[in-house]
Amino acid sequence: MKKVLIIDDHDYILDSTALLLRFEGYETITASNGRIGVEMALTHLPDMILCDISMPVLDGFGVLKELRATNEFGSTPFIFLTARTEKADMRAGMAKGADDFLVKPYTRDELMAAVNSQWEKHSKLERRFGQKIEEVTRNVTYALPHEFRIVLNQVMGSASYLKSIAYGATSENIIEMTQDILESANRLRRITENFLWYVQIESLLADSVMREKVRLLKTDEPSASLFDLVAAKAMKLNRIDDVRYGEVAEGITIQISTENYHKIVDELVDNALRFSTEGKKVHISSRINNNLYEVRIEDEGRGMSAEQISNIGAYQQFDRLLHEQQGVGLGLAIAKRIVELHEGDFHVDSTEGKGTIITVGLPVEPNSEY
Repeated sequence: MKKVLIIDDHDYILDSTALLLRFEGYETITASNGRIGVEMALTHLPDMILCDISMPVLDGFGVLKELRATNEFGSTPFIFLTARTEKADMRAGMAKGADDFLVKPYTRDELMAAVNSQWEKHSKLERRFGQKIEEVTRNVTYALPHEFRIVLNQVMGSASYLKSIAYGATSENIIEMTQDILESANRLRRITENFLWYVQIESLLADSVMREKVRLLKTDEPSASLFDLVAAKAMKLNRIDDVRYGEVAEGITIQISTENYHKIVDELVDNALRFSTEGKKVHISSRINNNLYEVRIEDEGRGMSAEQISNIGAYQQFDRLLHEQQGVGLGLAIAKRIVELHEGDFHVDSTEGKGTIITVGLPVEPNSEY
């Protein structure tokens, strides 16, 4: 039996609405103000919430804000009960995460139409989310075992060889073999981490409520960490002398979490350095363009075909992205999907045999001064 919480400071609204819903087969819980309503919600975990706007102690907007901030009620259907018919009030409620409005006084038919509409909408979202997760899982399950076997075979092969020559091995032999093992282990770790990133981002893209929460996160002075990340990656790959820095956008805040921003930069720089040879330059710059913080990374590597560019971020092609050897890997696809999650721009301009320019634009926090 589905459970509905009704929050209103008028007893006759509570009693009549609860009676109608019980007659239709619902279990009902009632609360006489917003504060009690929040407590009842957290205790009883209702499947839907009907809530008045104008109430003492805590109004309906406050109830909505507190509940939407929790994991339990991020996507629970929430209908405002209101005597207000002004469009500004309705827009404010919808902007804060309400699903619908029911203007008092309402009839039984109006009440049930609103309730049934939200059940149908919620069921469709759940089905769509479930289908997307199933598709992601299916593609990942198909591709990952093969990639794991390749790396594990490399580790086992190096370890077996090291064992066979242990008694007569020189220091150089041991160093070479252990280095191979470490490189394979690091590759396996990166594959695993990217798999987890991939699933997380696809899940967020499929969940409208969590998507909006993630977009509230911010990063200050992104250019400072940009150049630190580039330098660290270049040093790790012995390419520090190949990196060139251009103009820098300073004094800004961007609307993306630091973790997600760092992942984008890490994957783009990794792609530029790994798919260009030592001695070829990689140019890094940042600027503000149309309220977007743009990061531009240009390399002189092998470049990409039009087909490869079009396949970046196509999560249905997980196995292809994972095994691609021409510069379009899963990491680059993850970077693109993170940019899309934050409503940014991702542009690739590439010529095979000459190099690639990737430009990423991320929303600038409105109060930034630049």
